Formats: sequence, C-alpha cells, structure tokens
Amino acid sequence: MRHTLLSRRVFLLAAGLLFTGFLLNSCLQTASFGLDFQRMFGWISQYPLLYITGSLFFFFLLLAALVILPNMYIGPGIIILLVAITATADYKKLATTGEPLFPWDLLLLKNAADMRTITKGMISPLMLAAAVLSAAVLIWLLRRLPVLKLRLPLRFLLGSASILMLAGFISMVGGQSSLASSLKYQNVFWNQKVNYTQNGFLYAFTGNLKQNLMEQPEGYSRQAIKEIAARYSEQPAAVRASAAGEQPNILFMMDEAFFDLTRLEGLAFSEDPLSFIHAAESKVPSGYLLSPEFGGNTANVEFEALTGLSMYFLNDGSIPYQQRLVKMSSMPSIVSILKERGYKAEALHPFDATFYNRNRVYPVLGFDSFTSEKDLGDSGRITPDGYISDKFAVQEAVRRLKSAADPLFLHLVTMQNHFPFTKGLNGPNTISVSGVQAGYKDEIETYAQNARLTDEALADLQQELLTIERPTIAVFWGDHLPALSAGIYTDAGWDGEPRLKHETKLMVLANFDIGADPLGTLSPAFLGPEVFRLSGMSLPPYYKLLEQVQNEIPGLSKAVLLGSSGPFSGLTPKQQGLLDDYRLVEYDLLEGENYSAGLLF
Repeated sequence: MRHTLLSRRVFLLAAGLLFTGFLLNSCLQTASFGLDFQRMFGWISQYPLLYITGSLFFFFLLLAALVILPNMYIGPGIIILLVAITATADYKKLATTGEPLFPWDLLLLKNAADMRTITKGMISPLMLAAAVLSAAVLIWLLRRLPVLKLRLPLRFLLGSASILMLAGFISMVGGQSSLASSLKYQNVFWNQKVNYTQNGFLYAFTGNLKQNLMEQPEGYSRQAIKEIAARYSEQPAAVRASAAGEQPNILFMMDEAFFDLTRLEGLAFSEDPLSFIHAAESKVPSGYLLSPEFGGNTANVEFEALTGLSMYFLNDGSIPYQQRLVKMSSMPSIVSILKERGYKAEALHPFDATFYNRNRVYPVLGFDSFTSEKDLGDSGRITPDGYISDKFAVQEAVRRLKSAADPLFLHLVTMQNHFPFTKGLNGPNTISVSGVQAGYKDEIETYAQNARLTDEALADLQQELLTIERPTIAVFWGDHLPALSAGIYTDAGWDGEPRLKHETKLMVLANFDIGADPLGTLSPAFLGPEVFRLSGMSLPPYYKLLEQVQNEIPGLSKAVLLGSSGPFSGLTPKQQGLLDDYRLVEYDLLEGENYSAGLLF
C-alpha cells in the first residue's frame, strides 16, 4: 500500500513537471511575442515539434533540479523563478529596444546593482506586486506539498539521464544537426528578430551560445588583405586646407541617449532646449550621426567610433565588446593609431567601469588610463539619485586637456541622459511641452530638461576650448535615441522611419579654424577619418579605405543605407567592391588572422 502511494506520488510529480515544462515554454514564447497569446498559439501550430522538444528540455531541466538538491521542490522552484525573470527581461528588452534577450546580455548580471539603477521605472508597481505574490505562493506550496524521498541510486539515474538529455539538446541546436533541421529549426543568425520569432526563444537563445560575430567572407586570405593594403596605401587622402599646425588634442564626447527632440512632429516647446546647438550648427561642422542602435547597446556605437569597424557586417544582436574584444590582447583603433604618433590616450566614463567590460576592453584598444565613476565621487550629481552630469563631465575633460603635456586623445562617454526619465532626477523641469499626450508629458519634459543641460554643457565646452593653448578639436555626438515610451515616437509619425529613429546630433568644435562645412549624416565608423581630415593629419591606409566607403555610403547601417543625396537600396558595383574590401578587413581583425594590423595601420 505504501509502495503504491509512493508510486502514485512520483507519477503525479513527473506529470506535474511535464506540464510545468510546457507551461514555462509557453510563457517564454508569449513574452517573446509581446504578450500576444494569439501569436504564441499560432507559432505552436506552425512549429509543433520545436514547441514539444523545447518543452521537454524544460521538463528535464526541472527533473535535474529536483533530484540534485536534497529538497525535491526547491530545485524546480528556482528554475520556475529564473524562467519568469528571463521572460520578463526578454519582454522588457523587446519593448524598450526592439531586440530580444541574447546570451551575452547575461554578462551584465555582474553589474546587477547598476542595472537596478538604470532600469528603475521599467518595472511597474503592478508587475512588482505580482512577482512578490507569485513568490509568496511558491513558498507556501513548497511548505505544503508532501515530502517525497527518492533513493540515491534513483536520484543518480534520473539526474544523469536529465543532464545527458540537456547536453544533447544544446549540442543538437548549437551544431545545426540534421535532427534539428528535421524539427524545422534554422539558425537565422543574420536576422535575430526572425530567429526568435521563427524558432522560439529557447532554440534561438541556445543557438546563439556559440554564435560568432560574423561568418568568413568568400576569398579571405593573407594575399587578399595584402592586396587591399596595397590598393589603399596608394590612394591619396583628402586633407583640409586648414591644419592645426601641431598635433591637436582630440576629444571624443559620446553623449548618452542624446538627440534633437525638436525634430519630433507635433510638439511645441516653451523655449528651445537646444538653443546653443541650433545657433552654432551653421557655424561649425555639424550634422547627424547614423547610430547602429536604438534605445540601448551604447557599446556598439562606441565600438564603431573607436575601431572604425561597422556593425553593418556583424550578426544581429552582436556586442563585440562582450563577445570578442574582451578575449583579445590588442585591437587596432584610433587610440593605437594616435599613440604611435606620440599621443597619450585616456578614457573617462562617469559610471561603473565594468559595464560592457570597459575596464578590460579599453586596455585592448590601447588606452593608457580609465577614469570611472568610483574615481569621481558624488560632487557631479545634480541630485543624490541622478547620474553624474554632463557639465561636470565636461569640466573634468577640460581639466585633463589643459594639464596634458603631450597631445591627448580623450574619450568621454557621458551618463546624464540615461533612462529612467524620472521627473526631478536632474532638477526641476524648466521647459513645458505641448502637443503631447498627458501620459507622456512628464517624461518628455524631463527629457527636454536633460537635453537643455547637455546643451549648456556643450556651450561651456566651446568657451573652454578657447582657453586651451594646444590646438584642440572636440567631436560631440549622441550614441542613440532614448528609450522614450513608444507612443511618443508613434505620435510623431516616426514608426516605419528608420532614418529618423537612428539619427542623433553630431557637431565638431575646435579652438582653431576647421571651417563650417556640413557633415551630413555619418556612421560612427567614419568619425576617425573625419577628425583626421579636419585637423590636417595624414590618414593611414585603413582610414583611406574608410574614406572611400564614406564617400559612397556615408550612412552605413542595417536600418538604412544613406548616400550623399539620401537613402538608397541597391549598391553599385563600385560600392559593393568597397564593402567587400571593408568586410574582409573587418573579418580579419575580429575573427581572422589579424594580417591587417601590420599592413593597414
């Protein structure tokens, strides 16, 4: 009788785990479809084998957790909690940036405390209450469920079988086996939105565990790189007539989530939040930066600006800092080019040094030093809960430029304008905005206040440049548009307008004559050659290649291709040839044998 009762309980427990496995898979998929249950059921009907095998993965994961820990209920409870957190993170990331959750995003867990700060406001009180209630119910169930005891041999057998099944699943998906193909799985690594939509969250996420940044281009070899190096070494470089006279200081100022919000149709401002920028943009080289990102992934914009490599060639969802550069010992960049010419190179970022592995990546790029939030104290915050202000960051940058004995390359990455756009975070709002829905009014007025503070900081920078003895050139740009509520962009008519949703403000200031030719719209990868030309410095062969690409396709991104006269879709043979050369060099530096380092730099 006792044996029968135990067998029944074990059967019910297994059935419960199987049901929970299907439920967890459904929850993850529903989150991936923006909580659209109809799309989730449609996906199940179209890809039933992917759904069933994915659910069995969760069953074996739950079973393994059950037999490994002494308390048979704690393990599955932990798995359920982790899946719930993953589904929430995937849903919120999709809603904010339009991208799903990738394996390398988990590397940010080491910055959990800072993530809590920068995502404050993204989790609604209702969601938080639901999470607390769910946790309470789970704890209550753990205490009420009957105690089951499995003998050690059975635990070992079930645990071993589960681990083998889990490992087999990961191997099958990662290896793109014929079995995976028979289930209708296809790793669409070049389009991650399609990858997650078609294969489901579990298969797409698992398939990305072994994902490279880019695939090897046809024709890659040492000889091909040598021919590219010879071709562009012979190219004359266009140098501006006005040169600095001596090697100038160079300041890169990448401003967090900064764009020209007055471009949003239908909004009226009580006063211009960007009065300095709008007055100065006709007097200095200015235009727009075509960001490869929207709402996040700052490190990818920084990667383009510093290395001259383009996100255009990389697989969707890639974050080179976390996937590749952190594993390298060196990477050619504007930093290494300038250091060979006698420059000192410093990085300044008023936030956590470990975010996006900057503390490990910056030495790879060649920086001599890195100053982060912990080195700056709290004096630069407008309010105790706010980020260090752009004004304080500019003051610190100017101090370093003035005290430098040698020409200095200073890379500044600000934080003031980062999400959340909480009213009062950077002092009281001083600009009122009309033409906006009531639910978005505080948000857009808070962003306008932040933008005004950045505009004032940039005005201060212009004045301070005049007090620096060495010729100095400062390149200012926003890394990406802010993660404002989607309705703000929809009301402005920006849905379906990739150019508008990727253009941020770009402006170059200097204390010597650099002219006032408009810059148009440029990709971050072309900032290095542009500042070299403006300051009269010679271009290495790699920058000559970038110069040729820029002349044909100044805006190079997956969102939109821009020529000198606007967007286009088809490439001419000349443009395709340039991109083929560019792709080969990028592959060589990131995934290949690094022949380019000694030939093009």
